[in-house]
Amino acid sequence: MRVLITGAAGFIGQKLTRDLLARPVLPDGQGREQEITELLLLDQVEPPEPPGAGSGPRTTGITGDLATAADLLRDRAKPVGTVAHLAAVVSAGAEADFDLGYRVNLDGTRGLLEACRSQPTPPRFLFASSVAVFGGALPPVVRDDTAPVPQTSYGAQKLVGEVLVNDYSRKGLIDGRTLRLPTIVVRPGKPNRAASTFASSIIREPLQGAEAVCPVPTETGMWVLSPRATVAAFRHALELPAQRLAGNRTITLPGQTVSVADMVEALRRAGGDRAVGRIRFERDPMIAAIVASWPARFAPERALELGFKADPDFDSVVAAFVEDDLPGGVR
Repeated sequence: MRVLITGAAGFIGQKLTRDLLARPVLPDGQGREQEITELLLLDQVEPPEPPGAGSGPRTTGITGDLATAADLLRDRAKPVGTVAHLAAVVSAGAEADFDLGYRVNLDGTRGLLEACRSQPTPPRFLFASSVAVFGGALPPVVRDDTAPVPQTSYGAQKLVGEVLVNDYSRKGLIDGRTLRLPTIVVRPGKPNRAASTFASSIIREPLQGAEAVCPVPTETGMWVLSPRATVAAFRHALELPAQRLAGNRTITLPGQTVSVADMVEALRRAGGDRAVGRIRFERDPMIAAIVASWPARFAPERALELGFKADPDFDSVVAAFVEDDLPGGVR
C-alpha cells in the first residue's frame, strides 16, 4: 500500500514518517491490514531523507504543493491507500495573508478530497485540524458538544475542512478521520509563523543556550500535547475501525492545561535558573490576542473513550523533547 503525507518536511511529518517506517503496517480505506510499500513524502521544500529509509518501505520525496498532491491522487494506475494531510498555512500566517490561508487551508484541502474520488477504492484520509476552531464566548471547559465558533481565519479554514471530511466520509468517498490538535510543544527546529511558536521557543532555545522571547503574559493558559503523543494519536486514528467513529469523524484530542508560568517552572527544573534567565518577556498584542482567543480547558471524553492519550504532565513533555530532539543534551 502507498501512503501519502502532505507537509512531510515539517517536524510532525518527519516524526510520523519515522513511525511508519518502524511499523510499516496500516489498515487501508476498507479496514484491511496492509503492508506499506511506499511513503510519498510531499512538501514545498524537499523532505529530508528519514533515518532508517532503505530498510523498510520505499520513501519518495516530492517537492510541490497541494495541487501536486492532488495530481498524485488522480493517477489511478498507482493507488494510494492512506492520506495523512498535515500541510497548512499556520495560524499567524493565515491571519496575516487572508488569501493565502484560504487558498491552501481550504481550497487545497478540498482539492485533495476531490482527487481522492479518482482512487480505485476510497482511501483512509487523516486531516490535522486544530482547537483554534473554538473561540468567542466559551464555557469554562470545552466539551465534545461545545459549538466551534472560530475567531481567526485559520480556525475558520480548519472548521470547514472538518465539515468536508465528515461529508466526504458520509458519502463513502473517503474513510476520513479528523484530529483537533492542541498546541504542540516542544517543536524541534526553528520558530515558524504560528502564533503558538513561542510556547516551544521558551523551552527549546534556553535548553540549547540561546535566548527566546515570550510575547504573552505569564498567566496565559494553553492546551498542549507533545510531538511524541501527537504521532501516537495519528497512528491510533489511522488504526481505528470506521465503525467506532459513527457519523462524526472529528475528534478533539486530549491534552493538558498549562500556563506560561507553569512552562517556565518546568524549564527551571530541566535547565536551572540559567535557562530561565534566557527568556525575554516582550508582549506582542497581535500574538497575545490570537492565543487568548483559544480555549485552554477541555473535557475530551470521546477521545478518551476511543483510546487517545495525553502526556501525564509538562515535565514529561520537556523530558521527551530532550530525549528525542536534543542529542547533545541540555546546555
